[in-house]
Amino acid sequence: MDKVLILLAGLPGTGKTYLSNMIQSKLGSIYSFYKLSQDDLKEYYCDIYGYRNLEEKQEVEKTAWAKYYEIMEQQMLVGSNIISDYPFSQKQKPSIQQLVDSYNYEVITIRLIADLDVLFERQKKRDLDPTRHLSHIVTSYKKGDHISNRSNADNLLTYQEFIKRCTTRGYDSFKLGDLYEVDVSDYSKVDYSKLLEDITLKLRFTSKNGK
Repeated sequence: MDKVLILLAGLPGTGKTYLSNMIQSKLGSIYSFYKLSQDDLKEYYCDIYGYRNLEEKQEVEKTAWAKYYEIMEQQMLVGSNIISDYPFSQKQKPSIQQLVDSYNYEVITIRLIADLDVLFERQKKRDLDPTRHLSHIVTSYKKGDHISNRSNADNLLTYQEFIKRCTTRGYDSFKLGDLYEVDVSDYSKVDYSKLLEDITLKLRFTSKNGK
């Protein structure tokens, strides 16, 4: 198989990480993927540096993005297949495109979409989950911080802000390479088996034709 980058893109709360883990679980015995998670990097650097306000948080996020592209290039240098999930937008597209072109990677974008009201409810539930990293929902943070009642966090997304992000940042239009779009408004109706079959066929076709 030629070198492949799978991007799990789309709106927040659509289950990108879940699908990433599913792809690795189902296809990992055939195709080995390096998992590159921007959220993991942001959480890691928030724990290291912390931040006292949203401006400092933005600087931490810039550090995380620089490391993200550095790791992606390192993995491309050695020819790894890569899978990465994030609500990608036009901000990230030029940098990823440049790396893809430089290292001659085939790209598959799986773009997940859903009803925005459904997604907002998922977002709220996820933010209030005690296992979610606290840095996502507060305006200042240092490692070890704790909020007993997460509904009191001072940077929870409002409905208006959530809708604004989803409709203005291009999450639902991001695309690099071949596109597979899946509506996940109702998880019970998503045919993940068919999607995995389609992706497997695409990977085999890519390998066979040396694209």
